[in-house]
Parts: sequence; structure tokens; C-alpha cells
Amino acid sequence: MTNPIYTPKSAMFIVAHPDDIEFGCAGTAARWAKAGAEISYLLLTSGDVGIADISLTRAEASATREAEQSAAAEIAGVKEVVYFREPDGMLENTMGLRKRVVREIRRFRPEVVVCLDPTLVFMGDTYINHPDHRAAGFAAIEAVFPAAGQPHIFQDLEAEGLTAHKVRKVYVTAWGGDGTTFVDISDVIDVKLAALRAHASQIKEWDPEPMVREWGAGAAKGKEMVYAESFKVITVEDDETWAKLNGG
Repeated sequence: MTNPIYTPKSAMFIVAHPDDIEFGCAGTAARWAKAGAEISYLLLTSGDVGIADISLTRAEASATREAEQSAAAEIAGVKEVVYFREPDGMLENTMGLRKRVVREIRRFRPEVVVCLDPTLVFMGDTYINHPDHRAAGFAAIEAVFPAAGQPHIFQDLEAEGLTAHKVRKVYVTAWGGDGTTFVDISDVIDVKLAALRAHASQIKEWDPEPMVREWGAGAAKGKEMVYAESFKVITVEDDETWAKLNGG
């Protein structure tokens, strides 16, 4: 299905590393933000092993990558960026991590959660998906359902005033090419590129523009758009239930 028009009132993007969003779905974040949505980024790690320079400490690498991510988010019009600072390269989908994610979902109360696909292991015959990506995807999905919306789970959060919140939809990035919903990013492709270039420690002298445009054009092929990002979308709460839950 093609759905270039739908814009949630709020969305939380939950990923493993700085630059995961920019490579995958920053166009969607920028499009929604431009249309008035409140956007939150939740980074489970700070990419502290993502700079292959042994002269840098992990703390220094983390500071660099957080600064780059914050700059990229500002370019896209994002309201906030939250860093969990879990160990990069060693992310585990534990109950403790699930609770931390639930806390952020109940605090921000997003209509939509965007996350990585935890089932993607291989992409073509040249790419093995990072285990942190898979762990982050599972952590996000398992926090959304049923934990975030079930008041009897993590009841101490209820005592903190973080009441149960049911997410309306989950957008799972379709890096493997099996998307069913396509968001038109034609008007914000330059914003996506600018946000990606903010990750100078990763981009260095490489020009990502040809690849990003090729990916976007590939996702948009056969549709009435120039560039797109693709997702598998799970509707957790149907329109009628969502309206009742939110006073509609």
C-alpha cells in the first residue's frame, strides 16, 4: 500500500546507533515534522565503538557521535533526542532495557513508533544486519506491546505518573526491500541528505548523495512520487479504538 499523506500528531523513532535514522528513515521524520508532528528520537547506544580510531577513548567517540546526532535531528526538525548510552556493539534486549523504553513511550506518548526490523539478518549476499539493530528492534516492539499500554506491567511507573499509553501504529523500517507502506520524501530528500552529512565521523570524504537518491528512487519506483522510504506498518489500535482512547 502507498500512504504518502498520513501524518501522526507525534512519533518516536527508536534505534540502536547515531546515523541509523539518517540512513534509513530521516526523510519520514523530516516530512512529519514539517507537517507539524512532534518527533522524538530515542538512541539506545551512542555509537561509542563506531569510530575506528584507537587514539580516541570510547567516551570521546560517544561525545562526538551524540553531537553529530543532535545536529542531524535539529536539521530534520526533531523536538528531542534521548540517549540511553547502552554499550555499543553489545546491546541486549533485556527486561531492564524494555522498562527504560516503556518509560520513554509513556512519557512522550507517541501516536506512532518507528523502529528497526528485528527479523532482518541478511540483506542480499553482502550485508549482515548489525546485532544491535536487531536487539533495538525487539526492544522497541516488545515495549510497545503489551508493556507500554498495560497498567499492570511496570506498575512503579504508574506511581511515577507515567500512566499506560497505547501506540496507534508501528512503522518498521523495510531495509530488506519488503515494504508495504511508502512515505513520499520527495520534498525533503535534501533535508535527509543534510542530516546524514551531519555524521561527519562516519561520512568522512564519501558523498552519500548518489546512494541515498538511488535508494529513495528505488523505493518510489512504480508509485506517484520521486523518492520514498518504505516500511511494514502494524496497526496496533484501529481508528475507532484510537479515537475513543484519545477523546475523539
